Amino acid sequence: MPIHDFNAERLHIDSPLAEGVDVACSDDKAHYLLNVLRLKAGDRILIFNGRDGEWRARLADVAKRRCTLILEELVRPQDDGADLVYLFAPLKRARLDYMVQKAVEMGASSLQPVFTRRTVADRVNMERMRANVIEAAEQCGILSIPEVREPVGLATLLENWDPDRRIIFCDEAAEQADPVAILGGLEPGPVAVLIGPEGGFDPQERQELTDKAFTTAIPLGPRIMRADTAAVAALALVNAVLGDWKPKD
Repeated sequence: MPIHDFNAERLHIDSPLAEGVDVACSDDKAHYLLNVLRLKAGDRILIFNGRDGEWRARLADVAKRRCTLILEELVRPQDDGADLVYLFAPLKRARLDYMVQKAVEMGASSLQPVFTRRTVADRVNMERMRANVIEAAEQCGILSIPEVREPVGLATLLENWDPDRRIIFCDEAAEQADPVAILGGLEPGPVAVLIGPEGGFDPQERQELTDKAFTTAIPLGPRIMRADTAAVAALALVNAVLGDWKPKD
């Protein structure tokens, strides 16, 4: 697949994209293009919708509050993206923003908040979360927009989980100390990564997790990490051993 052009401005557009299609920009998109990026008629930008690949488009019909994007060429065809579900106990606002953005950058294909007994945040702003997902995808050349799932309680999640997708959860009390060895011993297949709240899972939740045949506990080393830091560490480990960082045979 062609390498993403990081020197080009890039914008997510929620419209069908195909050869010969012109996209009339909504007020907010037109404002961003004309007043924030200060683009003019004839300037070019990369656009994508998460379904139809990435296109080079030219600005036309520019007025004070509107413009049109003329699709010129397909730059990158759509790919399937990674298959990595990220499950997490919600955090307070700024740290949740950071964690969501990093999870997208690390290849998460779906993100789902999971409420646990020690979860500090009592609600999740889903629209803000979706906006952070799109912003991270725009900035990092990602073609597929990760799915943002509705929050769910841990017990409900486990009760309804597809057992064919293994949940790898971070647990400082994991019996084996080497996370790479643990991950390397797993059978190939779809995975999810679960990060608990500050303070970790309570004893009953840890027992509920370990009792499931489709879960695997891994430690993250001797240091105490904040939940947003643990997310990056765990996703990096999983990508390196099981995911798309692993060298192809």
